[in-house]
Amino acid sequence: MSYERWTPLRICGRGYLWLLPLLLLIGIAALDLNTGAQFRIVSWIVLVPGISAAICGVWTTAGFALASLATYVLVDNAWPDQYQAGLPDFMLVALGGLLATLAAVLRGREVRRIVHMQDAAETTLRAVLRPLPPRWAGLEQAGVYLASDVQAQVGGDFYDIQPGPYGTRVLVGDVQGKGLGAVEAAAALLGSFREAGYHEKDLGTVAERLEIRMLRHRQHSTAIGRREGDRFATAVLVAFPTGDAPGMVDIINFGHGAPLAVGPHGVRELPCGDGLPLGLCDLVGGLPPAHRVPLAEEETLLLVTDGVTEARDSQGEFYDLIGDVAAAVAADPCCTVPHRLVRRVRDGVLRHAGGRLADDTTIFAVRRLPETEECPGTGPLPGAGEASPLPGAGLS
Repeated sequence: MSYERWTPLRICGRGYLWLLPLLLLIGIAALDLNTGAQFRIVSWIVLVPGISAAICGVWTTAGFALASLATYVLVDNAWPDQYQAGLPDFMLVALGGLLATLAAVLRGREVRRIVHMQDAAETTLRAVLRPLPPRWAGLEQAGVYLASDVQAQVGGDFYDIQPGPYGTRVLVGDVQGKGLGAVEAAAALLGSFREAGYHEKDLGTVAERLEIRMLRHRQHSTAIGRREGDRFATAVLVAFPTGDAPGMVDIINFGHGAPLAVGPHGVRELPCGDGLPLGLCDLVGGLPPAHRVPLAEEETLLLVTDGVTEARDSQGEFYDLIGDVAAAVAADPCCTVPHRLVRRVRDGVLRHAGGRLADDTTIFAVRRLPETEECPGTGPLPGAGEASPLPGAGLS
């Protein structure tokens, strides 16, 4: 996951914006001294601390306020008495500098508040989305989280990889809504996934545990007075089985967008969301079915949340994920590598939306590593037998 932090405005990557009010100060003084008495503009110098307040810090703004006042006195006194602007304009420049300094103080407080919100949001997400190594449990993965607005509440996008005795499982999803409630629901689902994904042999049982956990979380939220009775989550549950089906994956889709298999020969859609989201499966009397589909070793599984598929440009056109990825693969087959694929989709979405995302966005890509390449997380933990595991034991 990634955030774009607030940073001071810069020119060419350097903090030289203080040159703008300085050049304005010099320009006003020079123009006033080199024009006729009928065109006195020295009072315009009040603009200097105002501009500084918008782009510089408090002390810089205060310095420009004092410099503007001193420059006003020097320039005005250079004229004969009958042409001097006098005390009224002096008071205007002094008051303008004072108000500009106050505005800079208030702006600094707002900036610190935004930075604090960014830190809190990032800390919250890191507590939910544990860091994943690039190579883990026989898989190579890459993922990115893009916040729709650094000042908005964090959303409920989530993803994880869980190795276990029955293969490696992957979960990607999006909890409906934003704020602490969505993050709590995502944390609850990830906790159940990490437990069931390790201990349960059948992928359908893992899916059932996720559905029950979502229902339990909603019941608890309602019991403590939160209005979250209709919260749900779309998700894709993927299993990379070992032994009997090395070239296959099992997929259970809870109303999520269709995963994409991206390979050197093109892009193809895997089974789409033929089931209802987590928390709503009781409306149709059961869980969505599991699909076993082929996934070649050179193919990468690409999963995204609706922040990608629903990204619009200025004309209201949706981002063409499949077309963009297919064009990238046709131009460079090496684009199927997870980290390159994620970077391509991220750049494509931001370019299409003009850098303005309407929803939080998660892009996650994963593929098998060659069987000859050893990787941590592929074997069972010491003492973790198949029979009667202790609840919570053996989790990585």
